[in-house]
Amino acid sequence: MDDLVRELERAADPAVAAVLSRYFKTGPGGYGEGDVFVGIKLSDLRRLVQPHVHQPFVTAEWLPLLRDPRHEYRLAALVAMSQRADRGAAAERAEIYQTYLGNTAYVNNWDLVDVSAAAVVGGYLIDRDRAPLYALARSTLVWDRRIAIISTHRFLRADDSSSTYALATLLLGDHHDLMHKAVGWSLREAGKRVDPDQLRSFLDQHAPRMPRTALRYAIEHFDPEERRRYLALR
Repeated sequence: MDDLVRELERAADPAVAAVLSRYFKTGPGGYGEGDVFVGIKLSDLRRLVQPHVHQPFVTAEWLPLLRDPRHEYRLAALVAMSQRADRGAAAERAEIYQTYLGNTAYVNNWDLVDVSAAAVVGGYLIDRDRAPLYALARSTLVWDRRIAIISTHRFLRADDSSSTYALATLLLGDHHDLMHKAVGWSLREAGKRVDPDQLRSFLDQHAPRMPRTALRYAIEHFDPEERRRYLALR
């Protein structure tokens, strides 16, 4: 990993870091308060990580990056874990999954969750008991809750929206705006990828009590008249 660390150090751009720090709300009271950005765009980071993911994942090698205080270093580890989760053997995927769930405190911003949860957690659980998702959904840590719902995007690729709707129902009362967005986005994808009528059935039941942000995200792909109808239910 020393080569990758040197590449990340060379790619850092203070001007980009300033923009990212504002965007990811790292100031006092923000959801990313205290996070440290060095200034590497995701597209550049993926390019730097790519040569390092041709070998199986080894926790001891990647864990220092995953636990690094610098945001992009954690992101680099999560990009690598996601790619290996899609291509590794069963034992490797299990190791990645266990390492990930043991370190969710470091998967602590929405981009870190969104780049990794579906591949690492959803991919591992797709043909297994999904009880761990419900434990995550009941966590006091917002990032655990986001991991739970975003992980189901992997199931949607297999035309399975059951967990998306079950977890969305569990999370409808969440008070965090980032969860409103995650739930709404996930519902929208369930309707687009699997069955729009199933989404309509869910909304007919739950739209009146959904946070407005979640509802707006969920109905984005509906025509204007249908969107107005659902917004009027709330």
